[in-house]
Amino acid sequence: MGHRTTGTTGAAGLRAVVLIVLDSVGIGEAPDAGDYGDAGSATLPNLARAVGGIGLPGLGGLGLGNVVPVEGVDRVAEPAGAYGCMTELSPGKDTTTGHWEIAGVVLDRPFPLYPEGFPAEVIEPFERGIGTGTLGNVVASGTEIIEQLGAEHMSTGKPIVYTSGDSVFQIAAHVDVVPLEKLYDMCRLARDILRGPHEVGRVIARPFEGSPGLFARTSDRHDFSVPPPRDTVLDEIAGAGLEVRGVGKISDIFGGRGVTSSHPTGSNEEGVAAILEELDSLERGLVWANLVDFDQSYGHRNDAEGYAKALESFDSRLPDILGALGPQDVLIVTADHGNDPTTPSTDHSRERVPVLCAGPVIAAGVALGTRASFADCGATVADLLGVGTSGPGTSWAQDMLKPTRST
Repeated sequence: MGHRTTGTTGAAGLRAVVLIVLDSVGIGEAPDAGDYGDAGSATLPNLARAVGGIGLPGLGGLGLGNVVPVEGVDRVAEPAGAYGCMTELSPGKDTTTGHWEIAGVVLDRPFPLYPEGFPAEVIEPFERGIGTGTLGNVVASGTEIIEQLGAEHMSTGKPIVYTSGDSVFQIAAHVDVVPLEKLYDMCRLARDILRGPHEVGRVIARPFEGSPGLFARTSDRHDFSVPPPRDTVLDEIAGAGLEVRGVGKISDIFGGRGVTSSHPTGSNEEGVAAILEELDSLERGLVWANLVDFDQSYGHRNDAEGYAKALESFDSRLPDILGALGPQDVLIVTADHGNDPTTPSTDHSRERVPVLCAGPVIAAGVALGTRASFADCGATVADLLGVGTSGPGTSWAQDMLKPTRST
């Protein structure tokens, strides 16, 4: 099934591909989930069961219920588009690894994790560089740690450093204590220190505001990612003279590489609005969006009810996105990993992810099967845009294009 796009000029040469990553919406444990402590994790099916069923008529109509049983989502006789799922090849279960593999970079080793906090060879040069000590240096939930240490931070001026089950070095600081640009400078310093064996996927600025007991994170989060080790599909699309418009944290994830313009967002709702705006003004190329609320606001907090409502909210906007597609546009909806809110863990989970494709040129009821790598998605995007790629993925574009569009 599918074909390699290496050295080709692509299958279609369409106007636009809209690629939406529903952050952490996994559909069931990957074959090696047990190696990651994630046996039994199945984000979407488990949360739907936990809340007594979930209403996703839009995604269901595209074939979601045909990919995996989800309580409240019916299997349909003929989905409106193409449907399937993908298995991650790269080791790990984090945002950077998942997005990079989608873009054609399969890693041979995982990013480092710090379940006991960061070692002295990381923390000491960081503290010397910022001229003060730090608080925390533990694995923690971002909202919980600012409640625990926010008051001490405000009285001492020491930034809060923490990590998670992801490969991240996070710095939280109150906006009235550490101005935003100073926080970003701290992150840049940490990024310079975190090299070699300590090269984490992302350094993240986590500004917050308010008073003790009423702290709240602001929308000025910024991710300082390690750059991809080689060119991605984004570089190849941009190199072909097409646009690559990142929505949400896409540009951050790739360190700006291959992204011709970025549209940061503070919520899923802002993300959907940005997708529609970018699609409308795009001349030709890719709009790639990450909708982070599922993971950030609900998965990491084990909030199945909130997660379900967020999914239903996105689903209610799906008709708007589909309606905005032109005759030469394609929508692809997928995910980057899991984060099952029904398990004791609050970390990401090693899961397969769904793939749902739609648009005027896409044939109805096409089963894409289980793809061997997330890289197949990036190869398909390039193929649809008529761009050759040297990446490892196998495109499924010709499998799902209507006969009048195939080559």
